[in-house]
Amino acid sequence: MTDTDKMLLLTIARNSIKESFGFMYTPVDASHLNQRVGAFVTLKIGESLRGCIGYLIGLKPLYQQIYELAKEAAFEDPRFPPLHRSEYAHLSVEISVLTPPQRIKTLDEFVLSQDGIILTVGKNRAVFLPQVADEMGWNKDQMLSALSRKAGLDSQAYKRADAVFETFQAEVF
Repeated sequence: MTDTDKMLLLTIARNSIKESFGFMYTPVDASHLNQRVGAFVTLKIGESLRGCIGYLIGLKPLYQQIYELAKEAAFEDPRFPPLHRSEYAHLSVEISVLTPPQRIKTLDEFVLSQDGIILTVGKNRAVFLPQVADEMGWNKDQMLSALSRKAGLDSQAYKRADAVFETFQAEVF
């Protein structure tokens, strides 16, 4: 993805949120970014997470998906109250464009800080983007324990025989 494409997607994400607050903006044409790939939009204020929503696979053209994910991250992430208009000026937007998830046979195939990871145990599932380990200062075991808890399981669930793992990479900007 070119730097121009990245800037277009970041502009689309910001415009999506601006529109919700009634701010004026100049529409951009990014219809050429129509590939269907997984993506996440992460919002922060300072170093604090303020919202993060995404899809592991592309359901819509990328530019449309980013537009919708930005609104969802700002106003529908169940971990946070809806973004307030006064917070917008302090908001940073990060986009992660994903490769398709690939099932791995053992955790030895998972490369910390390079791979995102999906854990599935029965009907429980959780995902961490590749950058989460570095942001949290976690080693591999700490990340997998946190992933297990995020899935609603005990912290050692990742060691279970029925635990299934998939990895993916992300272009983060």
